[in-house]
Amino acid sequence: MASSSNAPQQINVTDLDVPQLAEVRRQLEEELTHLSNSYAQLRQAQAKFRACIDNVGQVKPENKEIDKTILVPLTNSLYVPGKLNDTEHVIVDVGTGYYVKKTRAQALKHYESKVEFIRTNLEALQETIQKKQENMNYLINVLQMKLQQQAGGKEAKAG
Repeated sequence: MASSSNAPQQINVTDLDVPQLAEVRRQLEEELTHLSNSYAQLRQAQAKFRACIDNVGQVKPENKEIDKTILVPLTNSLYVPGKLNDTEHVIVDVGTGYYVKKTRAQALKHYESKVEFIRTNLEALQETIQKKQENMNYLINVLQMKLQQQAGGKEAKAG
């Protein structure tokens, strides 16, 4: 009975011919595009959590006493006027449509932990992108070398 392994098989790219190298290059380009898109999405999420930290910082007891009118977002583009009733608590979106009432300190801690979690993921993703980019550069060099060898071989045959 043969044992199967989930580990990727290592192949020396210098042993591949030009069409195979072109296919590996296409796959690497797709992976790099996907990873870059993921990186951009994580950066956007991190920016949103930082904005939440700033927003929680704007909710202060002195804003309640002023009897100040604020704009309350109902959607991304629709805001309605309102007044702060409770400046000690905020409603926090904890994901998938669930909201939790938290103190301002708890909300700040929640959003700061989200920012930190994303930061560690961004660092890991950046390392992966760099490794893939190094692989791509090496592959391009090998591909160019093979194409030059082919062109040199054709010139020798023609001459």
